[in-house]
Amino acid sequence: MPMVVIANPKGGVGKSTLATQVAGYFASQGHAVMLGDADRQQSSRLWLGLRPEAARPIATWEVNADLIVRPPRGTTHVVLDTPGGLHGWRFNDVIKMADKIIVPLQASVFDMFATRAFLDQLAENRHAGKVQVGIVGMRVDARTISSDKLREFVESLDLPVLGYLRDTQNYVHLAARGLTVFDISPGRVAKDLEQWRGICDWLDQ
Repeated sequence: MPMVVIANPKGGVGKSTLATQVAGYFASQGHAVMLGDADRQQSSRLWLGLRPEAARPIATWEVNADLIVRPPRGTTHVVLDTPGGLHGWRFNDVIKMADKIIVPLQASVFDMFATRAFLDQLAENRHAGKVQVGIVGMRVDARTISSDKLREFVESLDLPVLGYLRDTQNYVHLAARGLTVFDISPGRVAKDLEQWRGICDWLDQ
């Protein structure tokens, strides 16, 4: 049962957006998916509450910032949305359970600084040797200088860059309906699905 953890100590980098989309991808493949939300804001849990009954099912289980437990039997794929400032024993618990960690990152010097420290902490963790780590650029406008700086930064990390997701209202509108780019007609989100191709390939490895 693979567990994909979405983690970055910096708040507002797009963890919940990424977590819900990953869960939506797994559901689109017919997997029994559970989406856990350890963030006190409970954005992913709120999103699940908006998800229509006709959409492919995504379940949840009781998980919070103070107690991260294994999901119940019958689950085939798990996605865990984590809080900003993840550290200490909670950080260790998450790393012990994770098979893959996706680190979302925006084109901000503050985000890059916080992410560098988080990745250093991750590299020093004794449980991290078995975990695959990948980077996803969030809300990236390829026409900007900040986008160029982000690409320079991630290329210096010696970690796989799974993809860069553009800054689009598609994610905002879909989130308001409890949906993902994998739940609607591909023609409506063709550009976004193309950007997800590398991420999905990595998730399927």
